[in-house]
Amino acid sequence: MIESGSARVRCAAGRDALFKRSAEVAVPAASLLGTRESARKNVDRARGAFARALPALGLYAAVRLAGMIVVAVCALLTERHPRTVLGHSWDAVWYAGVAQHGYGTVIISTRHPGRVYNDLAFFPLFPALQRAVSTVLPVGTVTAGLLVALVCAGLAAWGVYMVGERLYGHRVGVALVLLWGLLPHAIVQTMAYSESLLTALAAWSLYSVLTRRWLWAGSLAALAGLARPNGIAVAAAVVVGAAIALAREPRTRRSPRPWLAIAIAPMGWVGYLAWVGLRVGRPLGYFEVQRQWGTSFDFGRYTTRFGQHLVLDGGRLSYFTTIAVLFAALLALILLVLDRPPLPIVVYALVLAVMAFGGTRYFSARPRLLMPAFTLLLPAALALARARVRTGAVLAGGLAVVSLSYGIYLTMLAPTAP
Repeated sequence: MIESGSARVRCAAGRDALFKRSAEVAVPAASLLGTRESARKNVDRARGAFARALPALGLYAAVRLAGMIVVAVCALLTERHPRTVLGHSWDAVWYAGVAQHGYGTVIISTRHPGRVYNDLAFFPLFPALQRAVSTVLPVGTVTAGLLVALVCAGLAAWGVYMVGERLYGHRVGVALVLLWGLLPHAIVQTMAYSESLLTALAAWSLYSVLTRRWLWAGSLAALAGLARPNGIAVAAAVVVGAAIALAREPRTRRSPRPWLAIAIAPMGWVGYLAWVGLRVGRPLGYFEVQRQWGTSFDFGRYTTRFGQHLVLDGGRLSYFTTIAVLFAALLALILLVLDRPPLPIVVYALVLAVMAFGGTRYFSARPRLLMPAFTLLLPAALALARARVRTGAVLAGGLAVVSLSYGIYLTMLAPTAP
């Protein structure tokens, strides 16, 4: 009897141990099922967002494909290779050089005494992606640059739509993408330049701020800081958005995510400048590299003097277009502020505008510096969304003619970089 009782006790203990182990196994299983369910919901949300954006993406693809075809035909008629025109001219040559050989190219100008062109002026993310694509796919560096630019342009258009939809609804999102794709300098979006990359990162970072996805916002801002010098505008928007959330929402203060976003957002920009400083042996070495190129920041004095000279003495078509774009950007910024969107949207546009207005030299490149500032188009997108369909179609058609024609001029005729 004693042995039988002991056996029953051992049996019960074994069952308890078995149930305990089963429970331990069941917890991770339930957690795994929850993770899969969450992933499935995220995929479904992404599909829904993409489906809503399809009209905007279709319009964008149509206008930009038309722009590329027109430039390609003009290039062939002038016995130039379309791939060279779009993928290996002006700044694209420098990006391709960094992608192929890394940093280290320095050219002393013969036309401008004292000017030194150093490839450290070009931020590393675009050539890094270019190199990665040419390593994985059987394509050359130039083709890889075009592929990166095209993919980034599509992602940028999607992100621009999501920001517009989040703020004002579907029609404004579609109008915002269409206007961004019909800018006078829109041909740059499908060249081997880094503007589309920065716009994609900025748009999705701003969308993450609007939807309180702080880690995404900070991480994308850090990448934007590795894409272009004016990528710091994205970090500024994220820091402001997170700071406002921390000040106004008590629950947010208990989460580490907005604090991490503030810390992460400027890391890419600051990190690259620090690396350049170490490479050249001076803490502010990057700004010295820029000065050797002939560029600096003078709070708009150069821009004002150049504009006065242009009005009095005349100049190239690209210069007059730049003046028109700068005035339009200033007006759009005022209208944007009056419309009172979320502050990060305004901060992002303001920083880009200040950097475009306040720089020196390379005057015809100012519209390209404003290319990522798609939030400046929000007032126009609101007006276009409210217009009648026929009115909107006529306006879009007129903008398309201007954009396609000016794209031909920039790539085929202009003596300065687009």
